[in-house]
Amino acid sequence: MAKDRPVYMGPRLRRLRRELGLTQADMAADLEISASYVALLERNQRPLTADMLLRLARTYKLDMAEVAGDGGAEQTARLHAVLKDPMFADIDLPTLATGDVAVNYPGITEALLRLYTSYREEHLALADRGAGPEPQEDVADPVAESRRFLAARRNSFPLLDDAAEKLAIEAEAEGGLTGWLKARHNLRVRRLPGDVMAGSMRRLDRHRDAVLLDDTLDSASSQFQQALQIAYLEMRKPFDALLKDGQFSGESGRRLARRALASYGAAAILMPYTAFARAVEAKRYDVEALARQFGASFEQTAHRLTTLQKPGQERVPFFFLRVDPAGNVSKRLDGAGFPFARHGGSCPLWSVHRVFETPREVVTQWLELPDGQRYFSVARTVTAGGGGWGAPRVERAIALCCAAEHAHRLIYTQDAPAVEPTPIGVTCRLCHRAQCMARSAPPIGRDMLPDDYRRTRAPFGFADG
Repeated sequence: MAKDRPVYMGPRLRRLRRELGLTQADMAADLEISASYVALLERNQRPLTADMLLRLARTYKLDMAEVAGDGGAEQTARLHAVLKDPMFADIDLPTLATGDVAVNYPGITEALLRLYTSYREEHLALADRGAGPEPQEDVADPVAESRRFLAARRNSFPLLDDAAEKLAIEAEAEGGLTGWLKARHNLRVRRLPGDVMAGSMRRLDRHRDAVLLDDTLDSASSQFQQALQIAYLEMRKPFDALLKDGQFSGESGRRLARRALASYGAAAILMPYTAFARAVEAKRYDVEALARQFGASFEQTAHRLTTLQKPGQERVPFFFLRVDPAGNVSKRLDGAGFPFARHGGSCPLWSVHRVFETPREVVTQWLELPDGQRYFSVARTVTAGGGGWGAPRVERAIALCCAAEHAHRLIYTQDAPAVEPTPIGVTCRLCHRAQCMARSAPPIGRDMLPDDYRRTRAPFGFADG
């Protein structure tokens, strides 16, 4: 029978000893072992046995799971994910060596991960400044800063996923989110008319110990607002820790990023990572079926699908886009670093702009960018607001998009006939398809032809090459 791999936790043991304010001799006396043995353990020259783990937990009143941790598995997975960047392609990085660094030098590993995240944010900021056809003034844009913060981390925050899973378990034990709020914070959930709420969907009333919700909210929105309140109450420390590493020029960008993290946390409470990741494989990424299973809306479920990139437990990476009938992009989330994630979404040939003609119907489409990259898109309209006579409604369209190599895992491609992909561009100013009839602007850097008599079907004639 195969033996379990020895567990080496030297750096973690050293950190624990220092946090407790102990010398090696003090810890040795507490654990009834020699100081030299403590030194060997801290240098990873001896494995930490089960008996020693029990002694640590019993002596210092620690949670066994906290002491044992995951053996550096999460750090190793995160480091592996970072080292897949093409920038490191020419460096020989053996898997075992990467694992040894993550386990034996957690401080250096964390430093490398932070540096890489900062590099990603700066890279995206430079892309934003150089995206337009003309030089842009370096004016702080809080929305862009918030989007960069999410994109640099691939819209994946394992720290929030772990905290949310614990909260979901606690809520289930209390009979649901309403019961949890009452049991843990003595807060009742009350539903009030919209005129009383004065335009708010949710308010925390400390004087009456209540969470107030607009009574026009549907079931999915009501559950989400309760989960959002729980996220604000219970996840302040994780929010602060994550935002500390962000780069914001003003408070507005930071606040928008905090709101995004809170929404992430709320979705993670309603759709806990482990259970949701298992369900998406069982249902083959059927968004409507998943929404019914978890009592969420189509948009909430689609949003959650973009976050399933927890190191070591990754699922299909998606890009998410939400647009209004005028084509304005109101939400853009990227879980995979797609080329149109920064400035795309305006190509009229993409079905996300046509689904308003078939409300609530899921429309699929194969896409091909000018460089030959292919993707698969799932689009549908969603409705916000309403809930009563005369209540304003807003119709929007959302699209989920994944690389063609992952499309076979989606139920939407099951038994579907092979079709030629639709040629689209990131934006008209960056697309060089000469014959596109839907073009609204000529591409940057291409010379216009003196006349267009040979190109009557295209709105602009420009030189090839």
